[in-house]
Amino acid sequence: MGVNHRWLAAAALAATALSPITSNAAKPTADHNKNTAVPLSTLADQISLSWQKFTLPNGLQVIVHADHKSPIVAVSVWYHIGSKDEPAGKTGFAHLFEHLMFNGSENAPSGVFEPLRQAGATDDNGTTWFDRTNYFETVPTPALDLALFLESDRMGHLLGGITQQKLDNQRGVVQNEKRQGDNQPYGLVQYAQTEALSPEGHPYHHTTIGSMEDLDAASLNTVKDWFRQNYGPNNAVLVLAGDIDIDKAKTLVTRYFGDIPRGRDVVHPAAPIWTLPARKDEVLTDNVALARLYRTWTVPGFASSELPDLHIAAQVLGGLASSRLDQILVRQEQLAVSVAAELEPFENQSRFEITVDVKPGVNPQYVSQRLDKILNDFINQGPTADEVKRAATQTMVSEIAGLETVGGFSGQAPTLAEGLLYANDPNHYKKELVSLATATPASVTATMKKWLSRPVYALTVLPGERKAYQESQKGGHSGNDQIAIKPIPTAAPTPEMVAAAEKTTSAGIDRSHLPEIGTIPDLKFPTIEHAKLSNGVEVSYAQRSAVPLTRIAFNFDAGNAADLKDLRGTESLMLSMLTEGTPGKNAIELAVDRERLGATIAFDSDADRTNMLLRSPTPNIGATLSLASQMLLSPAFPDKELERVRSEQLATIAMEHSSPAPLAARVIGPNIYGENHPYAHVLSPSGTEDSVKKITKADIIRFKNQWLRPDKAHIFIVSDQPLSAILPLLNTRFGHWQNPKEEAGVKEINAAPVPQKSGILLVNRPNSPQSLILAGSALPLKGQADDATLFDLTVANDILGGQFLARLNMDLRESKGWSYGVHSRIYRMVGPSAFMIRAPVQTNQTGPSVSALKADTVSFLTDQGITAKELEGTLTGDIRQLPGSFESGDDVLSGMMTLNRFGRSDNYFDTLASRYRGLKAATLDTTARRWLDVNKFLWVVVGDANVVKPQLEKTGLPIETMSADDVK
Repeated sequence: MGVNHRWLAAAALAATALSPITSNAAKPTADHNKNTAVPLSTLADQISLSWQKFTLPNGLQVIVHADHKSPIVAVSVWYHIGSKDEPAGKTGFAHLFEHLMFNGSENAPSGVFEPLRQAGATDDNGTTWFDRTNYFETVPTPALDLALFLESDRMGHLLGGITQQKLDNQRGVVQNEKRQGDNQPYGLVQYAQTEALSPEGHPYHHTTIGSMEDLDAASLNTVKDWFRQNYGPNNAVLVLAGDIDIDKAKTLVTRYFGDIPRGRDVVHPAAPIWTLPARKDEVLTDNVALARLYRTWTVPGFASSELPDLHIAAQVLGGLASSRLDQILVRQEQLAVSVAAELEPFENQSRFEITVDVKPGVNPQYVSQRLDKILNDFINQGPTADEVKRAATQTMVSEIAGLETVGGFSGQAPTLAEGLLYANDPNHYKKELVSLATATPASVTATMKKWLSRPVYALTVLPGERKAYQESQKGGHSGNDQIAIKPIPTAAPTPEMVAAAEKTTSAGIDRSHLPEIGTIPDLKFPTIEHAKLSNGVEVSYAQRSAVPLTRIAFNFDAGNAADLKDLRGTESLMLSMLTEGTPGKNAIELAVDRERLGATIAFDSDADRTNMLLRSPTPNIGATLSLASQMLLSPAFPDKELERVRSEQLATIAMEHSSPAPLAARVIGPNIYGENHPYAHVLSPSGTEDSVKKITKADIIRFKNQWLRPDKAHIFIVSDQPLSAILPLLNTRFGHWQNPKEEAGVKEINAAPVPQKSGILLVNRPNSPQSLILAGSALPLKGQADDATLFDLTVANDILGGQFLARLNMDLRESKGWSYGVHSRIYRMVGPSAFMIRAPVQTNQTGPSVSALKADTVSFLTDQGITAKELEGTLTGDIRQLPGSFESGDDVLSGMMTLNRFGRSDNYFDTLASRYRGLKAATLDTTARRWLDVNKFLWVVVGDANVVKPQLEKTGLPIETMSADDVK
């Protein structure tokens, strides 16, 4: 749930869906040397989505897309109501109502969470944005009736389920969601931008989250009126995508939605594209480590034919790895440590935004002048033909990668819904693809001149003191007075509307009970094949044919735990340097080659493993592997780039010290594991300022030779083509790869943790509108040796805090309204694992939140163990979720890597259902009580010490206070 911020960068255009691709269309190239990319026209032709549409008499528009690859169906309901429809004095209402619609209707009074969990729903959520509110879930096919029952009940039978208690609770949850966003570095920028880019009274003049004052003022009657006026079936779109056909869809949708009365015809406010009368420069100070520059324009809305050109412009400017701003400001002149440009579409107008993080020690005013000069030159001269093609290729491939999922945020269902809602055309995505494929330097330049030559909003955020926070007057500490908002009266609902919206009976179905869920088949994980390269490196493979993509992971037994104790950050610096050049190509040339192929070659790591990850259109996989072999086997580690990358890593460390979550992560690891344990700093792998400054090129080369080598590698593949087609391409490029002369690295991960502290460690972060609690302890349980115990402990934790319906979240979020969300987790490592609770909470309830979390956990571990209802609900949900858990190639790739890491058999996932069915509450209670000890927890609290320390003193726990500067 929450405000939606997903349409960025490559996701700025509508996602699309693939029709089945013939095997010939996706064969990998046989040419091992040429980086010949698939033509854009070919990519565009391969992206095609079939659908059928019907409309109920009450106005509900329904789209059906059949995709029978998995026994699941995506249900996506989009209401054409968002924050731009809110009158003055009611900001945040659309988003607040999104929360209320999750929490109970007349015939599902306890809300949708428990029934959907029981149904095995995946990708279930809801979001609100300027122009719409949506709800979505992907369910096993036998649970489709239940999903449609729930969606129809909150559309047609909601008001009797809304109570003052629910309103007050969700008001608190939403206000904590607001605090959580505001608490981040640069968290207040959104308010400055939104207010500056349009005048007062314009529908886009306020943020979706709304103001504390308006949320405080929301009454039960005004909230119900908001529903009556805006959430009728004639103001909504329903999309079903997946294991469904049109006849079944018509029957089910008519059954569940057909009796809902038509609502009023919603008239959306005029929202013209606003042009600033003159350039507007503003400066904010905030608790940030780096100065950041913003350049923002309003540009045409979602359906505009000019949007693809603007998207390409953003990619060329600051989206591609080879972008203009990256080349000039980051690499050549080294005035910045990072840059970005993105297009964020809204229905009536969109936002084109550029950000530049200024390198420490550089004058932001000078960088601002250089940025404006670069932008002016680019707007007037435009991109090259090659840049346009590369930007379009990367966008298309990024879209294809998301098409395996039928639902979620950007799969098939939302693609069709947004096209119909915003452009009155479910096929709108095709127009965008054609525009991408046919864009030229001339068209992009002309569009930029038209829209980006207008006055810009130029915002500079400088390190300094954040202004006083405007707090809620209901349960929050006071802030400055809000600016008065002039209310705009709205039409009162007619008696007919009230009667229709409060109708509690249904002529279509019996709503006295939820529909039964049919038999859901157990998961059948894809067949895994095994092979070896000529040099003995093991290869594991699974086939996924839904999209013409190949994903390959080179998985090394290294990870953050392999980092050097006395030179923390070495692994992170080495991984960054692997993209910075080879003897034959510099970093930009490598990036250009990847972009032409539509390929991704990235390096990352977690606690126990380091990865080189490849994703490529299958016809280009040979050329992609050639590039990857150069980067992995022959990195140049150029001295000039090393110093630049080092400065970027130092900037990252500085930024981590101004952000609550990274601060807490830096503190908790060494204190629960002991400073010298390999896992002490796996949550903060960037190192320290002192250590990163000492790392030499020789250190990097030595580390790479010790850890990224054949005897520590395992290759995993997911492709639409058979292993027999991919293995020769791998062998040609990596079969000759041999171990270096250096001895392989050794990790002492099995060493016992040596906890340093318990009680509360308070990290002072002045003027924080929210506190972050991170609590937990190391466990002696090891990922491989104690797999069975950790399995039981993980299920027990699901009930304590591992899922939305778990006790910790239901208490602090749903009962008390002190947090936007609480979560606990078993961090399963190959060596000793860990248990942690993460809880962002409102500042004036920090002490009580620690006490509540402790009391809830103690209760769970003593006299209030797992109930039969909790166990049944958790296991039923876990079992039914399995078929939808491996829908995409990324899911399958990750699953195979997990099997290997923990020494599990190929059929492990196939056995999970029966394993879940054999679990007993007593066994889980015994396991949790043996291994979790609240008295050994360290409670790290990041917040304003002046406000929260007096509260924490009442917990009775010992307290140690430190400043953010003291965190290493």
